[in-house]
This record gives sequence, C-alpha cells and structure tokens, in this order.
Amino acid sequence: MQYKFHLNNLRIAPRKTRQVAALIKKMSVQEAEALLKFQSKRAALPILKLLKSGIASAVNNFNLSPEDLHIFNIFIDEGPMLKRFMPRAFGRAGAIHKKTSHITLVLEEKIGGVKKKKKTAKVESVKEDMKEKKEKTDFVAPKEIKPKRRLEGIARKVFRRKAIG
Repeated sequence: MQYKFHLNNLRIAPRKTRQVAALIKKMSVQEAEALLKFQSKRAALPILKLLKSGIASAVNNFNLSPEDLHIFNIFIDEGPMLKRFMPRAFGRAGAIHKKTSHITLVLEEKIGGVKKKKKTAKVESVKEDMKEKKEKTDFVAPKEIKPKRRLEGIARKVFRRKAIG
C-alpha cells in the first residue's frame, strides 16, 4: 500500500528541488536518509525532514516497520509565485518572481518475499541477439561517390553566404 506525505509552499525553486529529489527516487528510506544528510544542496534539509516525518507517521499511524519502507515516488510541483519589483533605469520596475515548491512523497511498504530477477539470463539473451544481428547484416559499400556540382557565374554570387568570403 502507498502512503502520501506533502510539504507545501517551500521557498526554494522547483527546479533546484527536483535535482535533490531525483537522487533519492526508488531508494529505501535508510539509504535516502543517509544520502540526504550529506548533501550540500539547500533543498536537502526540507526533503530530509519530510522523509523523517513520513517514516514517523507510517510507523505510528499505520504500524509499519521503517526497514520495510521504500520511496515509491517523489515529485515536486510549482507552488504560488511571490511577485516583487526592483527599481530599474528610467523609472521602470523589473519583475522578480520568487518561486515556491510543493513536494509530494509517496512511501510504499516493501514485500519481504519479492526477489530480484537474475541479470545473467538477460545478458545471455542479449548476446545471442547480437550474434544473430551480425549474421544478418550484409553491408554493401556504395559504388562511387560523386563530388558536389559547383555553382558558377551569377548563381554563385546569389547563393553565396556572407561568412564565406
């Protein structure tokens, strides 16, 4: 089952926040927590707080074990934009848009009996496909490559580019 947790109106631009969120997507909560603790980005601290809050809520409200949780998805949406103005030359006003973010964290309980597929079978099938492709390809080189026909006279002057002198 999935559990959603929100952090709204974070005063960091969504583009900057998405960089941090992309690092922890599809990770277990312990790995994500360890990764966020040592991130130098400013958005790492609010995301870490949201993650810890989500883990605590899942443990207390839904009786889940923190070891079984992993991040199913995390996405950042744009929040309301704060509009400010800066005086510019000749009495004009330059707009300044201070962007905010809405963060949604989706945690999911990991099922204990699920095992990952072996990669060896996939690698062997890819190798067999490559062998078949090599056998199928019969490359024939072109017979003759002709030079481009040059324009002469007035046509050359008309179609000449300025950069070429």
